[in-house]
Amino acid sequence: MKISIKFTVWLLTIAITLVSCDQFLEEDPRDLVSPTNFFNTPAEFELAITGLYNIYKVNSLHGKIGLDRYYENGADIIGPNRVFDQVEPTQSYSLGESNISAISQGGGAPLTWQNLYAIILNANTILEELSTNDNVSRDQKDVFEAETLYLRAYAYYHLTNLWGNVPYYRDNLPISEIQVLPRTDKTQIRNEILQDLDQAEDLLPTQYASDGLGRASRWAAATLMVKIYLIQQKWQEARDKAVEIINNSGLSLLDDYAAVFDPDNEFNAESIWEINFVKDINQSDWVDHFTPRIRDEPKDPTQRTALSAALAARNEGFTGYGLAIPIPGYVNDFPMDDLRRSSNIVTEYLGFELNFPYMAKMWNIDQINSPRGNHGDNKIIFRLADVYLMAAEAENELNGPDNAYQYINKVRERAYEPDQPLSGLSKEQFRQAIYDERRWELGGEGHRRMDLIRWGILEQVVKSTEYRIWNPADNIQPRHVLLPIPPEEFNLNPALLDSDPTNNGYR
Repeated sequence: MKISIKFTVWLLTIAITLVSCDQFLEEDPRDLVSPTNFFNTPAEFELAITGLYNIYKVNSLHGKIGLDRYYENGADIIGPNRVFDQVEPTQSYSLGESNISAISQGGGAPLTWQNLYAIILNANTILEELSTNDNVSRDQKDVFEAETLYLRAYAYYHLTNLWGNVPYYRDNLPISEIQVLPRTDKTQIRNEILQDLDQAEDLLPTQYASDGLGRASRWAAATLMVKIYLIQQKWQEARDKAVEIINNSGLSLLDDYAAVFDPDNEFNAESIWEINFVKDINQSDWVDHFTPRIRDEPKDPTQRTALSAALAARNEGFTGYGLAIPIPGYVNDFPMDDLRRSSNIVTEYLGFELNFPYMAKMWNIDQINSPRGNHGDNKIIFRLADVYLMAAEAENELNGPDNAYQYINKVRERAYEPDQPLSGLSKEQFRQAIYDERRWELGGEGHRRMDLIRWGILEQVVKSTEYRIWNPADNIQPRHVLLPIPPEEFNLNPALLDSDPTNNGYR
C-alpha cells in the first residue's frame, strides 16, 4: 500500500488548518507541522482534527464528485449528457486495472485511495498523541478522540465499500510497516469500526454551536452505524439504531422537500452531517457537474441567446458541466404526481424547453453567490429521511411491513398531495417499495450504487435500465461491485496480492 512521499509521515501539508475556533472548517490548509512539536494544547488538537475534515474536501473525495463517481455513476439515476474526454469506466463498466486512474475528477481512484489512507494515518497520530498528552482535560480528550474515531471509521467505510478487503491498521505505525501490510477481511474491519463508532456516539455532542457546524455529531456516528449494519444485514441492530436517531436526535423532516437542498438553508433540521464548503475559501465544484452548460441548451439552439439573456437578467447562468444529470430511465420512471419530481427532474426553465433534464436540487446557477468553480454549497452526507427509510427497510426484513409503514409513510407525506400512504403489501412488495422510495427521495445524493450492491441487484438493474451514453448493460460483470486496487499500489506493496492474486477479479 502506498502512503505517497507527498504525504510524508505527517500529512499536515493538506491536513492542518490554522484557524480560530469561529472559523472552523472555513480556511485553507497551510504549513507543514511536525507532530513532535505540534501537539501541546487543546487548540492544536482541534487544528489537527480540522485537518482531517479538510482532507475530505479534496477533489478525489467530496470536493468534486470523486466519491460520487463510485456511488452514483453506473446505477439507475444519473449519468453524463454526452461523451466527454474519455469513456468514464464506472459509468460504462469498462473498468480495469489499465484505466483505474481515469476514474473520478481530481486524480483518479489512486488519489482516492491515498487520501483515505492519509486520513487514517493522521487520525492514528492524533489518537496516539492524545493518549500521552497531559495538557488536555479528560472531557476534551473524550470529544477529540470520538471525533477522530468517527473520521477514521468514515474513511474505512469507503475503503471497504469500494475495495472490499483492504490494509487495516489502528496504531501509529512507521511508514516501513504500513507499506508491507496485507489486506484484512472487510468483515473484521467493519466490526471493529462499529465498536469505534459506538464509542464515538457515546462521547460526541448531540449538536454544535454555530462555530462548530460541519463537525460530526453523535447522530452522524449513529447513522454511519446504521449504514454498516444494513450492509451486514444485521436488521435488528440497524432498526434499533435508526429508531434511536428518529426518536432522540431532535431532528425532523422539513415540510418542503426542496428546502432541504437550499444553499441558504444549510444545517437545517433534517441535516445530520454536511461537509462544509465556503465560497472563496475552501470552495468546491461538485455542483457544476449537476448544472447545465449553455452550449447544450436550450432544445432549440436558435433560442440560446434569448435564454442567456433571461438567465443574466436574474444573475443566473448555465455555466456548469452537465455531466451528472438524470438518465432516461429515471426520468421515465419517476412518478408524475410525486412532488419531489420537480427537484429531481427539470426539463423546462424560464419558459425554454431544455435539451436535457437536470437535477435542480443539486445545481446552483446563481452567478453572484455561487459562480462556476467557486461554490460554497455544502455536501449533504447524511440526512434524516435516509434514516427513516433505513428503519423501514430493517423493520420489514425483521418482521414484515406492519410496523415498517410508519417510517416509509413519514417520508412519503411530503411527496404527495393528498397523501398516498402505503398499505397492504407483502414483505417482498414492501422491499420493492423501499428500492423505489430510496431512488426518488435520495436521487443523486451518493447512496444509490451501494444500495444496489448490498441488495444484490446491481447487475440486474443495470441490464434493465435505459441510459443516454454508452451501454453499460453490455459490459457489466459480477466483479464490478468492487474496484481493482490501483496497480501502482502493488508495485510498492506486493503483499496486497497475497490474499487475492486476482485483484478483486480484474486479473
